[in-house]
Amino acid sequence: MIKLFTDTSANLPIDLIRKHGVKVVSFEYTVNGVAADYSEETDFDGAAFYGAMRAGADVKTGLINMSKFNESFESELQEGNDIIYIGMSGGISGTAAIAAVAAAELAEKYPQRRILSFDTYAASLGEGLMVLKAAEMIEAGESFDAVSDMLHKLRPNMCQYFTVDDLKYLRKGGRITGAAAVIGSVLNIKPILQGDDTGHIILCGKIRGRKNALNNLAERYDQLCADKSAMLGIAHADDRQGTDYLISRLRDCGFTGECLTVGYEPVTGSHVGPGTIALFFPGIHK
Repeated sequence: MIKLFTDTSANLPIDLIRKHGVKVVSFEYTVNGVAADYSEETDFDGAAFYGAMRAGADVKTGLINMSKFNESFESELQEGNDIIYIGMSGGISGTAAIAAVAAAELAEKYPQRRILSFDTYAASLGEGLMVLKAAEMIEAGESFDAVSDMLHKLRPNMCQYFTVDDLKYLRKGGRITGAAAVIGSVLNIKPILQGDDTGHIILCGKIRGRKNALNNLAERYDQLCADKSAMLGIAHADDRQGTDYLISRLRDCGFTGECLTVGYEPVTGSHVGPGTIALFFPGIHK
Protein backbone atom coordinates (compact mmCIF):
# COMPACT_ATOMS: atom_id res chain seq x y z
CA MET A 1 0.00 0.00 0.00
CA ILE A 2 1.14 3.57 -0.73
CA LYS A 3 0.91 6.08 2.10
CA LEU A 4 0.81 9.70 0.99
CA PHE A 5 2.50 12.39 3.07
CA THR A 6 2.73 16.15 2.73
CA ASP A 7 3.46 19.08 5.05
CA THR A 8 1.32 21.93 6.34
CA SER A 9 2.64 24.22 3.61
CA ALA A 10 0.31 22.37 1.20
CA ASN A 11 -2.47 24.44 2.79
CA LEU A 12 -5.16 21.80 2.30
CA PRO A 13 -8.44 22.05 4.25
CA ILE A 14 -8.99 19.45 6.94
CA ASP A 15 -11.98 17.91 5.15
CA LEU A 16 -9.82 17.05 2.12
CA ILE A 17 -6.99 15.78 4.32
CA ARG A 18 -9.41 13.42 6.04
CA LYS A 19 -11.22 12.43 2.87
CA HIS A 20 -8.03 11.27 1.20
CA GLY A 21 -6.23 9.98 4.31
CA VAL A 22 -3.18 12.16 3.72
CA LYS A 23 -0.56 12.20 6.48
CA VAL A 24 0.64 15.72 7.30
CA VAL A 25 3.98 16.69 8.85
CA SER A 26 3.72 20.05 10.62
CA PHE A 27 5.92 23.12 10.40
CA GLU A 28 6.42 25.18 13.55
CA TYR A 29 6.56 28.92 14.11
CA THR A 30 6.66 31.56 16.82
CA VAL A 31 4.73 34.79 17.28
CA ASN A 32 6.56 37.35 19.42
CA GLY A 33 8.71 34.55 20.76
CA VAL A 34 5.81 32.28 21.72
CA ALA A 35 5.97 28.86 20.07
CA ALA A 36 3.06 27.55 18.01
CA ASP A 37 2.74 24.17 16.33
CA TYR A 38 0.39 24.50 13.38
CA SER A 39 -1.21 21.30 12.12
CA GLU A 40 -4.09 20.41 9.83
CA GLU A 41 -6.18 20.00 12.97
CA THR A 42 -5.51 23.53 14.21
CA ASP A 43 -8.37 26.00 14.37
CA PHE A 44 -6.34 28.72 12.66
CA ASP A 45 -7.74 32.26 12.90
CA GLY A 46 -6.33 33.92 9.79
CA ALA A 47 -7.89 37.33 10.46
CA ALA A 48 -6.35 37.46 13.94
CA PHE A 49 -2.95 36.18 12.76
CA TYR A 50 -2.60 38.58 9.84
CA GLY A 51 -4.08 41.39 11.89
CA ALA A 52 -1.33 40.82 14.43
CA MET A 53 1.26 40.92 11.63
CA ARG A 54 -0.15 44.22 10.39
CA ALA A 55 0.21 45.53 13.93
CA GLY A 56 3.87 44.54 13.99
CA ALA A 57 3.94 41.03 15.48
CA ASP A 58 7.24 39.27 14.91
CA VAL A 59 6.70 35.87 13.28
CA LYS A 60 9.57 33.44 12.87
CA THR A 61 9.44 30.05 11.18
CA GLY A 62 11.60 26.95 11.35
CA LEU A 63 12.36 23.89 9.26
CA ILE A 64 10.84 20.47 9.84
CA ASN A 65 13.63 18.52 11.51
CA MET A 66 14.96 15.09 10.66
CA SER A 67 13.52 13.37 13.70
CA LYS A 68 10.00 14.48 12.85
CA PHE A 69 10.31 13.06 9.33
CA ASN A 70 11.86 9.84 10.62
CA GLU A 71 9.13 9.35 13.19
CA SER A 72 6.36 10.06 10.69
CA PHE A 73 7.74 7.89 7.89
CA GLU A 74 9.09 4.95 9.86
CA SER A 75 5.79 4.01 11.46
CA GLU A 76 4.33 3.41 7.99
CA LEU A 77 7.40 1.58 6.72
CA GLN A 78 7.21 -0.77 9.67
CA GLU A 79 3.64 -1.56 8.63
CA GLY A 80 4.89 -2.62 5.21
CA ASN A 81 3.74 0.49 3.34
CA ASP A 82 5.54 2.47 0.64
CA ILE A 83 5.75 6.25 1.05
CA ILE A 84 5.35 9.24 -1.22
CA TYR A 85 6.10 12.58 0.45
CA ILE A 86 5.09 15.67 -1.53
CA GLY A 87 6.73 18.71 0.03
CA MET A 88 7.37 22.43 -0.01
CA SER A 89 9.79 23.93 -2.52
CA GLY A 90 13.48 23.55 -1.80
CA GLY A 91 13.88 26.95 -3.45
CA ILE A 92 12.32 28.65 -0.44
CA SER A 93 12.91 26.17 2.40
CA GLY A 94 15.64 23.81 3.48
CA THR A 95 12.98 21.34 4.57
CA ALA A 96 13.03 19.62 1.16
CA ALA A 97 16.70 18.73 1.62
CA ILE A 98 16.07 17.40 5.13
CA ALA A 99 13.19 15.24 3.90
CA ALA A 100 15.35 13.86 1.08
CA VAL A 101 18.10 12.87 3.52
CA ALA A 102 15.56 11.23 5.86
CA ALA A 103 14.06 9.30 2.93
CA ALA A 104 17.48 8.13 1.73
CA GLU A 105 18.48 6.89 5.18
CA LEU A 106 15.19 5.06 5.67
CA ALA A 107 15.45 3.51 2.20
CA GLU A 108 18.72 1.90 3.32
CA LYS A 109 17.12 0.68 6.52
CA TYR A 110 14.03 -0.68 4.72
CA PRO A 111 15.37 -1.82 1.31
CA GLN A 112 12.18 -3.75 0.57
CA ARG A 113 10.11 -0.58 0.68
CA ARG A 114 9.88 2.33 -1.79
CA ILE A 115 10.18 5.94 -0.63
CA LEU A 116 9.83 9.07 -2.78
CA SER A 117 10.61 12.50 -1.32
CA PHE A 118 9.29 14.88 -3.96
CA ASP A 119 10.22 18.57 -4.09
CA THR A 120 7.25 20.29 -5.73
CA TYR A 121 9.13 23.59 -6.38
CA ALA A 122 5.90 25.01 -4.97
CA ALA A 123 4.12 26.07 -1.79
CA SER A 124 0.54 26.51 -0.59
CA LEU A 125 -1.95 25.17 -3.13
CA GLY A 126 0.73 24.86 -5.82
CA GLU A 127 1.90 22.02 -3.62
CA GLY A 128 -1.60 21.09 -2.45
CA LEU A 129 -3.04 20.55 -5.93
CA MET A 130 -0.28 18.02 -6.61
CA VAL A 131 -1.10 16.24 -3.36
CA LEU A 132 -4.77 15.99 -4.32
CA LYS A 133 -3.94 14.60 -7.77
CA ALA A 134 -1.63 12.01 -6.23
CA ALA A 135 -4.28 11.04 -3.66
CA GLU A 136 -6.86 10.48 -6.38
CA MET A 137 -4.47 8.28 -8.35
CA ILE A 138 -3.58 6.20 -5.30
CA GLU A 139 -7.27 5.73 -4.48
CA ALA A 140 -7.84 4.62 -8.08
CA GLY A 141 -5.21 1.90 -7.67
CA GLU A 142 -2.49 3.53 -9.76
CA SER A 143 1.06 2.30 -9.23
CA PHE A 144 3.89 3.99 -7.33
CA ASP A 145 5.67 4.66 -10.62
CA ALA A 146 2.54 6.13 -12.22
CA VAL A 147 2.11 8.62 -9.36
CA SER A 148 5.80 9.53 -9.50
CA ASP A 149 5.63 10.08 -13.26
CA MET A 150 2.57 12.31 -12.88
CA LEU A 151 4.30 14.47 -10.28
CA HIS A 152 7.39 14.93 -12.42
CA LYS A 153 5.27 15.88 -15.44
CA LEU A 154 2.99 18.25 -13.52
CA ARG A 155 5.73 20.10 -11.63
CA PRO A 156 7.10 22.15 -14.56
CA ASN A 157 3.57 23.22 -15.51
CA MET A 158 2.18 24.19 -12.10
CA CYS A 159 1.63 27.93 -12.40
CA GLN A 160 1.99 30.00 -9.23
CA TYR A 161 1.34 33.71 -9.52
CA PHE A 162 0.67 36.08 -6.66
CA THR A 163 0.56 39.69 -5.59
CA VAL A 164 1.45 41.08 -2.18
CA ASP A 165 0.58 44.26 -0.32
CA ASP A 166 4.09 44.78 1.02
CA LEU A 167 7.32 43.18 -0.12
CA LYS A 168 8.99 43.70 3.26
CA TYR A 169 7.92 40.25 4.45
CA LEU A 170 9.55 38.46 1.51
CA ARG A 171 12.62 40.64 1.93
CA LYS A 172 12.82 39.94 5.67
CA GLY A 173 12.76 36.20 5.07
CA GLY A 174 15.39 36.41 2.33
CA ARG A 175 12.96 35.27 -0.38
CA ILE A 176 13.70 38.31 -2.57
CA THR A 177 16.49 40.89 -2.74
CA GLY A 178 16.35 44.30 -1.10
CA ALA A 179 16.43 45.99 -4.50
CA ALA A 180 13.30 44.16 -5.64
CA ALA A 181 11.49 45.18 -2.45
CA VAL A 182 11.87 48.90 -3.16
CA ILE A 183 9.29 48.94 -5.95
CA GLY A 184 6.39 48.34 -3.61
CA SER A 185 6.95 51.50 -1.61
CA VAL A 186 6.13 54.13 -4.23
CA LEU A 187 3.31 55.07 -6.58
CA ASN A 188 0.96 52.30 -5.38
CA ILE A 189 2.93 49.80 -7.45
CA LYS A 190 1.89 46.20 -6.81
CA PRO A 191 4.35 43.45 -7.69
CA ILE A 192 3.41 40.29 -9.56
CA LEU A 193 5.54 37.39 -8.42
CA GLN A 194 5.80 33.76 -9.44
CA GLY A 195 7.43 30.51 -8.49
CA ASP A 196 10.01 29.80 -11.18
CA ASP A 197 11.27 26.55 -12.71
CA THR A 198 13.45 25.80 -9.69
CA GLY A 199 10.98 26.82 -7.01
CA HIS A 200 12.41 30.26 -6.26
CA ILE A 201 10.27 33.40 -6.05
CA ILE A 202 10.91 35.91 -8.80
CA LEU A 203 9.42 39.27 -9.75
CA CYS A 204 7.65 39.03 -13.11
CA GLY A 205 5.59 42.23 -13.26
CA LYS A 206 4.83 45.61 -11.70
CA ILE A 207 1.26 46.88 -11.82
CA ARG A 208 -0.21 50.13 -10.51
CA GLY A 209 -3.15 49.49 -8.21
CA ARG A 210 -4.50 46.46 -6.36
CA LYS A 211 -7.44 45.74 -8.68
CA ASN A 212 -5.20 45.95 -11.73
CA ALA A 213 -2.82 43.48 -10.12
CA LEU A 214 -5.66 41.00 -9.62
CA ASN A 215 -6.75 41.55 -13.22
CA ASN A 216 -3.21 40.67 -14.24
CA LEU A 217 -3.43 37.35 -12.39
CA ALA A 218 -6.65 36.57 -14.27
CA GLU A 219 -5.03 37.49 -17.58
CA ARG A 220 -2.14 35.15 -16.90
CA TYR A 221 -4.63 32.38 -16.18
CA ASP A 222 -6.40 33.12 -19.46
CA GLN A 223 -3.13 32.91 -21.39
CA LEU A 224 -1.57 29.90 -19.67
CA CYS A 225 -4.33 27.61 -18.38
CA ALA A 226 -4.22 24.14 -19.89
CA ASP A 227 -7.83 23.24 -19.04
CA LYS A 228 -10.37 25.83 -17.88
CA SER A 229 -12.64 23.13 -16.48
CA ALA A 230 -9.93 21.88 -14.11
CA MET A 231 -9.70 22.76 -10.42
CA LEU A 232 -7.58 25.76 -9.52
CA GLY A 233 -6.50 27.12 -6.15
CA ILE A 234 -6.51 30.54 -4.51
CA ALA A 235 -4.84 31.29 -1.18
CA HIS A 236 -5.28 34.63 0.54
CA ALA A 237 -3.80 36.22 3.63
CA ASP A 238 -6.95 37.84 5.04
CA ASP A 239 -8.38 39.38 1.88
CA ARG A 240 -11.66 37.66 1.10
CA GLN A 241 -12.98 40.65 -0.85
CA GLY A 242 -10.02 40.64 -3.22
CA THR A 243 -10.32 36.87 -3.57
CA ASP A 244 -13.97 37.12 -4.56
CA TYR A 245 -13.07 39.77 -7.15
CA LEU A 246 -10.36 37.53 -8.62
CA ILE A 247 -12.76 34.57 -8.85
CA SER A 248 -15.25 36.72 -10.76
CA ARG A 249 -12.54 37.79 -13.19
CA LEU A 250 -11.47 34.17 -13.68
CA ARG A 251 -15.08 33.27 -14.51
CA ASP A 252 -15.07 36.12 -17.04
CA CYS A 253 -12.01 34.47 -18.60
CA GLY A 254 -13.88 31.20 -19.09
CA PHE A 255 -13.03 29.30 -15.90
CA THR A 256 -15.76 26.70 -15.30
CA GLY A 257 -14.15 24.37 -12.77
CA GLU A 258 -14.00 24.15 -9.00
CA CYS A 259 -12.07 26.83 -7.12
CA LEU A 260 -10.36 25.60 -3.96
CA THR A 261 -10.10 28.73 -1.81
CA VAL A 262 -8.12 28.77 1.43
CA GLY A 263 -6.68 31.22 3.90
CA TYR A 264 -2.89 31.13 3.78
CA GLU A 265 -1.57 28.86 6.50
CA PRO A 266 0.69 30.76 8.93
CA VAL A 267 4.16 29.49 8.01
CA THR A 268 4.06 30.26 4.28
CA GLY A 269 1.68 33.17 4.88
CA SER A 270 4.06 34.89 7.27
CA HIS A 271 6.65 35.15 4.49
CA VAL A 272 4.33 36.60 1.85
CA GLY A 273 2.51 38.84 4.35
CA PRO A 274 -1.01 40.13 5.02
CA GLY A 275 -3.12 40.90 1.98
CA THR A 276 -1.38 38.46 -0.34
CA ILE A 277 -3.52 36.72 -2.95
CA ALA A 278 -2.04 33.78 -4.85
CA LEU A 279 -3.38 31.84 -7.83
CA PHE A 280 -2.38 28.24 -8.62
CA PHE A 281 -3.32 26.19 -11.68
CA PRO A 282 -1.89 23.63 -14.14
CA GLY A 283 -0.73 25.50 -17.24
CA ILE A 284 0.72 24.81 -20.64
CA HIS A 285 3.95 26.07 -19.04
CA LYS A 286 4.87 28.34 -16.14
